[in-house]
Formats: sequence, structure tokens, C-alpha cells
Amino acid sequence: MQRLDDFMAAANAAYYAHHDPYADFTTAPEISQVFGELLGLWAAVVWQGLGAPDPVLLAEAGPGRGTLMADALRAIGQAMPAFRAALRLHLVETSPALRARQAAALPAATWHARIETLPHGPLILLANEFLDALPIRQFVRRGAGWCERYVADGRFVERPTDGPEQSAGEGEVVECCEPARELVAALAARLVAQGGAALFLDYGPAESAVGDSFQAMRAGRPADPLAAPGEADLTAHVDFAALARVARAAGATVHGPLAQGILLTRLGLYPRARALARGQEPARAAASMAAVQRLAEPQWMGRLFQALALTAPGVPAPPGFAA
Repeated sequence: MQRLDDFMAAANAAYYAHHDPYADFTTAPEISQVFGELLGLWAAVVWQGLGAPDPVLLAEAGPGRGTLMADALRAIGQAMPAFRAALRLHLVETSPALRARQAAALPAATWHARIETLPHGPLILLANEFLDALPIRQFVRRGAGWCERYVADGRFVERPTDGPEQSAGEGEVVECCEPARELVAALAARLVAQGGAALFLDYGPAESAVGDSFQAMRAGRPADPLAAPGEADLTAHVDFAALARVARAAGATVHGPLAQGILLTRLGLYPRARALARGQEPARAAASMAAVQRLAEPQWMGRLFQALALTAPGVPAPPGFAA
């Protein structure tokens, strides 16, 4: 019998070590090049707001195939070559298979297994669909107390526990992602001490909510998350409000959470997409516009996905987050 977070951690470690996750799901950078370009330009403006430090660390957590960062670096090089010259590229990735894919696209990168091992200095961190794969615990309200979920023989088993300090009705589930909270607390403290900013984009509600969001994707379709561990991608919704509280407690300035669609639109998603579509054959141009709509429109990813930015105190509000 394993506690749910231990089960999820082991299953995802096995999955990412031996599978190409992009056979099971598609992330925003793979949908449109505009996504990575906009985040690269976001980082460039943030760099200016930091006082244009040279050198500066540009890092990505969970870089997938390297698509987001390749698009970001291309845009940075065209729009702000001084930032391109100043940045030192670092990638946080544990999967040997994905590191090999990233090395083909980003040969100048330095790899790390954890954000905590990034070198000292000003940091700009990008993390798209990184937090959702970190392991969660689940607590179920039973009467006046709580039970915690464990996994045994492909099913949930509940054991009494003290539980979280959160209200919930009978049978309702409260989730807690301790690794995400620890990571954000450490990152916020680093930004306060050394300067910089971080941008997280992931799916989940803007406000904390009860509910079971533990899920699996296999071959592009929903699957039983307890069946065949290591054969599917296991994720859960990100509690952005909880992470914002942790970051503030560590002294960082918090911006958002803000719906992804709003952020991308403010950053110039549609003008850039229209510029790319000009001169393309009609079918390809229509596909390009449909791709960015998928990223930003509320009926697709625009509302489900949130953006949360952290900065050192005194840094100007990052692009897209200014009131």
C-alpha cells in the first residue's frame, strides 16, 4: 500500500523515463510557435525591468521537447539581441529520454534535476505544465474527521488522519501538493535574495476548491489513473491560490493568477498570429488561427489554464499582469 503522492511520484518517474509523453497529450508550445515566442519576449521585458543584468539565468522547468525555449530564443534574438547575449540557458529535466530530445533543439543548455541546483544569480524561470505532474495527497471528509487516500491493488484505500485545515462536506476531497508548495517557497526566497522572476502556466482554478482532479492520459484519451502505473501521464489541477500564499509568505511579489487567455491576448497573441498567417495558403492560415484560438479562447485552454508570476520586491509588474 502506498500513499497517493508516493504512488503518483513513482508512476510518473517510470512514465517519463520510458515514454514519449507527446504521444499522449499536446502542450501549448506544440500547438503554436506564437506561445513560445510570446514567453521569450515576456522574459526579455522582464530582464529590462531587472536592470538588464549580464549574465542572467534563463531557465525552463519541464521543457518537454525543447520547443517552447527554441521559439523563445528565436524571438529574443530578433527582438533583443543584448538579452540573447547575456542569458545563460538552463533546463530542469529528470527524464534522460527528454533530455536527449532537448539537446537536439538546445545544444547550448545546461541541465539540472532540480530547480534548487540552478547557479547563483538573477534568474528568469519559465514553467509550462510543470506543476500539474507533481505528486498530490488527497484527503476525504468522513464525518467530523478526515481520511487520507492510499493506493493498494489498483484501488483507493482510506486511512484516518488529522487532515487539512479546510472546510469540506461529507465525502468531499481536498488535494494538497506539498512538492509544489515547497518548490514555490524556495524559489520565492531565491528571487528575494538574488533577484529575478518566474512564470508558471498550468491548469487549475484561480481560487482554491474542493474536488478530485487526479487524472491520467494514455494514447491521447482519459484513463484510469490507478491502472497500469508507469504507462500513463498522471496529473492534477494546480492550486494557484495556495501557491500565491506560499510565495507571499516567502517575501516575493505575486502577480495573478490570471487566465492564460487574458495574458496571451495582452502579450499580442492575435496580432502575431495574423502576421504569421499572412501570405500562407488559406487552409494553413486558418489552421494557424485555430491553433491560437485553442490557446486563448475560454471554451478551450484560455480559462482552464492560469498564469502566475513571481518577482523580487521592487521589480516592475511583468508584461500582461499590470493593472
